Amino acid sequence: MPPDRVSATYPQVIPRPEHWEEAPPPPWTSLEASKRQGLRLDDVIANLQARHGSAVPSEVTPLDDAEEVADGDDELGFVRSSAVLVALFEESGETRVILTRRANHLRTHRGQVSFPGGGIDAGEQPVDAALREADEEVGLDPSLVEVASSLAPIATFAAGAWIQPVVGILARRPSLEAAPSEVDRVFDVALADLLVDGAAHRELWYRSPGPGQPEVGFELWFFEVAGEMVWGATGHLLVDLVTAALELEMPSLGHRGGREKRTATE
Repeated sequence: MPPDRVSATYPQVIPRPEHWEEAPPPPWTSLEASKRQGLRLDDVIANLQARHGSAVPSEVTPLDDAEEVADGDDELGFVRSSAVLVALFEESGETRVILTRRANHLRTHRGQVSFPGGGIDAGEQPVDAALREADEEVGLDPSLVEVASSLAPIATFAAGAWIQPVVGILARRPSLEAAPSEVDRVFDVALADLLVDGAAHRELWYRSPGPGQPEVGFELWFFEVAGEMVWGATGHLLVDLVTAALELEMPSLGHRGGREKRTATE
């Protein structure tokens, strides 16, 4: 469902640029519904490790090797490294992932859905930062997390950050509590819920990364799930997660940072 058709009860702002177009449907729509359910954690992790390995990089990948994701602003000024925790557990035969909704009073990305995570401190590695931030934001005890893999790193515009996703396994549903200084809601969704028809929406956005630079195309993913609209960096990482789980190729429209804009009629 396009973002402008979503009724939100919180002040999330999705600033769709003037030039955008509908993109093809998600690759998993070609699968039978039965193939998009019953995603067991062991299988998900095995497929993630086949794509991304079992080790997490000790530092965030440089920008040239990271996917660029538009997430709200036009400024391109990467200034820090961050890490997020993609925490997975199994319940009733389905793999579930933990998400948060950022507090409304934060300076950036207020009301947006994200993974627990934040900036990497000096001398800290991505795994340690992701576990620390998850503890601070939702009270997830680091000792309960078995680090199992990673997702491909990305770079975002508005946050001005390189982000390393860390994939962790939980033995069971954890007891979590949102830290009100950073998080308004902590919740979880089954990967199967992301894969039902109509849950995902895909667009191509055209925007300029800076003054005097040509417009470029960015593929944006939106998931309407658990009463939330998930998009931007988190939406992109969820696509990496579910396509790896289903042993599908990460979809690409061939429009990436540094390539000149096509017209909408092409």
